[in-house]
Amino acid sequence: MLSEYELEKYLICNCAPTLASLKSANLFNMPFDTEEHLQEQLDRWNACMEKKGISIYLLRKHHRKALIYVCRKSRLQENLGKPGVASFLEEYGYRNLEIDVVLQRLSQRMKAQEEFPHEIGIFLDYPLGDVIGFIRNAGQNYKCTGCWKVYCDECAAKKLFASYRKCQEIYQRQWSGGRSILQLTVAA
Repeated sequence: MLSEYELEKYLICNCAPTLASLKSANLFNMPFDTEEHLQEQLDRWNACMEKKGISIYLLRKHHRKALIYVCRKSRLQENLGKPGVASFLEEYGYRNLEIDVVLQRLSQRMKAQEEFPHEIGIFLDYPLGDVIGFIRNAGQNYKCTGCWKVYCDECAAKKLFASYRKCQEIYQRQWSGGRSILQLTVAA
């Protein structure tokens, strides 16, 4: 059984930039023992994090691993409203851009194929130009790589990558020193 400590560790190790409100979302895989226990953990964490503006979704289960999406709905809604995003997502069957509807569609697409659907970059706060660049170049010919492959503004991306790394280091150090996830999570 996955202990509470281990789930916290997954959140800290994979979601610090979202917890710090530097990024709209993060994604991670974690093992689970039973679907019932997994759902109990997700329900409990959603109840705890709701007041901080964080939502936790199960996108896919596969071979006793759960793909967990942690997001700030308000920031995700802003990203969905950026120029060009709606028409881009429409190409992949996203007709309604309400958060719960788009996340349901994303989950459906993830369950229907082995690879990650490439539009997932939009849901992870990647610039639209980089998501499109990745698709057009089949993951090749990028300027630099970090949290994602960069095709457009290399300088801005490198600054973001550095801020995410620094945040991760600080959050892991603070958590190891006894601060709880709730203490470390910035309220929306």
